[in-house]
Amino acid sequence: MTDNPQQGGQDHGGRQFSDEELQDLVASTDSGARAPTNRAVAMLIAGLALAWSLFQLWIAQPQLWFADVFPALNSSQTRPIHLTFAILLAFLAYPALKSSPRDRVPLTDWILMAVGGFCAFYVFLFSDHLAMTARSGLPTQFQVIIGAVGLLILLEASRRALGPALTIVGALFLLYAYMGTGWLIPELIEHEGLSFTALINAQWLDTAGVFGIPLGVSTAFVFLFVLFGSLLDKAGAGNYFIKLAFAGLGHLRGGPAKAAVVGSAMTGLISGSSIANVVTTGTFTIPLMKRVGFTSEQAGSVEVASSVNGQIMPPVMGAAAFLMVEFIGISYVEVIKHAFIPAVISYIALVYIVHLEALKKNMPALGQAKSFSGMILKFFIGFAVAGAGFTALIYSVGALKSVAPGLSGPIMMLVLAAVYLWLLAIAARRPDLEVDDPSDPNIKLPTVGEVYATGLHYILPIIVLVWFLMVERQSPAKSAFYATALMLLIIITQRPLKAIMRGEGARMAEEFRNGWHDLIDGLIAGARNMIGIGVATAAAGIIVATVTKTPIGTELAGLVEQLSGGSLIIMLILVGLFSLILGMGLPTTANYIVVSSLMANVVVSLGAQEGLIVPLIAAHLFVFYFGIMADVTPPVGLASFAAAAVSGGDPIKTGFTAFFYSLRTVALPFLFIFNPTLILYGVDLGTASGVAHAAFVFVVATFAMLLFAAATQGYFLARSRIWESAALLLVAFTLFVPNVWLNMVQSPFHNIPPAEFEQVLADLPEGSRIRLEIAGPDFNTGQTASTTLVMDAHGATAQERIDNSGLMLFPEGDVVKLDEPMFGTPTAEKLANFDFYADEPVQLASVLVPQDRLPAQVFYIPALLLLGLVILMQRRRQTVPAF
Repeated sequence: MTDNPQQGGQDHGGRQFSDEELQDLVASTDSGARAPTNRAVAMLIAGLALAWSLFQLWIAQPQLWFADVFPALNSSQTRPIHLTFAILLAFLAYPALKSSPRDRVPLTDWILMAVGGFCAFYVFLFSDHLAMTARSGLPTQFQVIIGAVGLLILLEASRRALGPALTIVGALFLLYAYMGTGWLIPELIEHEGLSFTALINAQWLDTAGVFGIPLGVSTAFVFLFVLFGSLLDKAGAGNYFIKLAFAGLGHLRGGPAKAAVVGSAMTGLISGSSIANVVTTGTFTIPLMKRVGFTSEQAGSVEVASSVNGQIMPPVMGAAAFLMVEFIGISYVEVIKHAFIPAVISYIALVYIVHLEALKKNMPALGQAKSFSGMILKFFIGFAVAGAGFTALIYSVGALKSVAPGLSGPIMMLVLAAVYLWLLAIAARRPDLEVDDPSDPNIKLPTVGEVYATGLHYILPIIVLVWFLMVERQSPAKSAFYATALMLLIIITQRPLKAIMRGEGARMAEEFRNGWHDLIDGLIAGARNMIGIGVATAAAGIIVATVTKTPIGTELAGLVEQLSGGSLIIMLILVGLFSLILGMGLPTTANYIVVSSLMANVVVSLGAQEGLIVPLIAAHLFVFYFGIMADVTPPVGLASFAAAAVSGGDPIKTGFTAFFYSLRTVALPFLFIFNPTLILYGVDLGTASGVAHAAFVFVVATFAMLLFAAATQGYFLARSRIWESAALLLVAFTLFVPNVWLNMVQSPFHNIPPAEFEQVLADLPEGSRIRLEIAGPDFNTGQTASTTLVMDAHGATAQERIDNSGLMLFPEGDVVKLDEPMFGTPTAEKLANFDFYADEPVQLASVLVPQDRLPAQVFYIPALLLLGLVILMQRRRQTVPAF
């Protein structure tokens, strides 16, 4: 999509950005802005990118067909090769400065490329030697020099590919790890400092720092998904998704903006970059939004809000989903389960915000207007039909496996091939989709019937991806490989097969060559889009290693607590602000690594201190949501600047308007911290009651988010008065977290004296949960601290249940003292900050047993009555239909 000749929008008297300038904007942030005129150098860059893609496909294929000829590489060998390619391409593709030449590669860049590539490749070449020396704590002087030079060159590559943000943060963390103390370092996180040798060993030579989990995820998972998206876009899926969105929504009031939201959601499935998403869809959607009445800033803001939201949308989530699997230790399916509802209701609310803007300005539709409510009904019918079809497919394949387990694989491949040919035959009966010019005054919006059949075969690789991830429960790497393999087949064969089906057999050889060129271009583009991510995940490893080697990881919670004065809501706001600041200027993947490494455990520990048990996945989603908001928020707001370049609007004003449109994305993390049911935490989707519960949560949360959007936009059925907006906010809050009101009326727990703990524990049903408040001296400060611990009652007797929890209890009269928990248990990790050897004992302060009380949903009744009052008042002033 991004290589099609289009013109960006412009204001009257404003700047006009050509397609080439917009592509340069994307290239400078995503794939490198240098385009050498020397053919040999250009071929070298393309050849390295192509080799990188082929290498990643080679190590990803799960059958290891080459194992008899070549040894299979382990992760400690593939990661350095991955980083070697990233560094080589970073210095070839990214100029050092804006004033640096783009038509050639200066000598200094050749030197940096060669030295940096060698430092990374050294870790692969001498991995066995490193295992016996550096990784055993005995690095040689030469290895230390290699590591030090490699770190410096990596930080420079990060600066070129991503801007100064990550380089500065990484350098500060290196200084902090080395120095330990200083006038800028708070006393709470001071440490004695690492020696230079220990620092370099931990950061470059070991398997934890630069070559740790973040780079491992980039090597194993992220590259394949970025490559998959690049091939899908090169095949024509990007234009298909945008056309489909406009066909379905363009005829509505404010339709171009609604189509921008849905189109960005669909391209978000195949794009790991919010900036590329803005420019890809924005060059078409922003001019059309301006045509129907949106200002330049509003049009740009809608595109920014919807493009950035693509990063929170499963199944890829800007590759953060795969990092969550590694960092949290839960399955990929669990991550998707928890992330799905917030992402979907956020997009639904954005469509509604756009609809309200159209109502406020009485915007016309492009062409003959259609019903918004009718569109919603069709969407839900289509969603239900697709869900029923996918369910039927699951049962059919299950039956096939039970009847003919040995033949199920070949049969499924034949059926897939037959379906592909059938869908391609349907597409061949219609002309290929052309890219429209949004500045054409006579633009004709397509209908769904004209568009949908032309690209149904693009859905097959996505179905394969989701099938292996969600149904077969395969690893993300294996799932992405199978989906990418199908995409490789499609991109090569779709052109010649269409030519045959259209009776144009004479053009088959030419179309085959065109398909082959599309494949090569897609492989090269995928690798170039990975340069920044590869460098970013390596540089972010510096932060991860520093967090594990110094007290900052464990003591940051205390620092936030001091700043907040002990108020939980202020703590969460501070964590959100820190995540926002840490995420500035970073791509989604690096953004998540940085903010989750520093802030996710802070949310969990601070919540426990205040008696709020926060699931770890909720904490990770909390900081992730705030981290990606950095792409929206001035002064950095890269996506807002990209949208302003397309719209001709003011970038700062665009950023603030986009932030206002994204308030729902800011509010959601707070809501699922206080009500984890919103992320389906504790909901079993394997039972009918669990599915019904999930459906109920989805419906209520969607309704609540629409009311929140109406309140923040100041328009519901008519323009809202202040008290009406406040009432709508109150109703939305009640629907989201009714348990807050219930906790004010009825305590959720019954407080039991610690001395009666064992008796109460013995009487609890198997699997019950109780909360234990633990108090004692803090290991670092010596001051009395407290935390809340959740204990599951597993075992036949009270003592067996205590042993299973890892707790070591010593009752003394009315006091129950604690010794250090059993090593290796979750309890030991959660109580690690207590000093069990101080004079003051760590003790069980109280035992909280859940008690029966009213259902929280009883508070929906007054909330809905208040909503009815607002509707009654606004109906009298309503001048246009609400939908």
